[in-house]
Amino acid sequence: MIKQKLVVLRDEMEEDNEKIPDPTPINKISTGSNQAVVLIEVVMPAMRKAIENYSVKKTLSIPQWLNKLAIEKNINFSQVLQTTLKEELGIREKS
Repeated sequence: MIKQKLVVLRDEMEEDNEKIPDPTPINKISTGSNQAVVLIEVVMPAMRKAIENYSVKKTLSIPQWLNKLAIEKNINFSQVLQTTLKEELGIREKS
């Protein structure tokens, strides 16, 4: 869970062109008697791809008659929207 939070924070910092702080050397971190230092490794190129391809829920409105027909034909609304958006944007291949 903390790894995901670190990924999101770092991604936001990169998007905002903020300086990413250097990691603190382990010997410079002071801990209490019941605390430990834990290394959290994040490989950002792989995580950026996962963030970019994360599905975002969108709400849309269509006429009821169109909704009924699409349901009868087992149309995948999400897939149709993605395909159509890609066509409109001139995107050929991107998952």
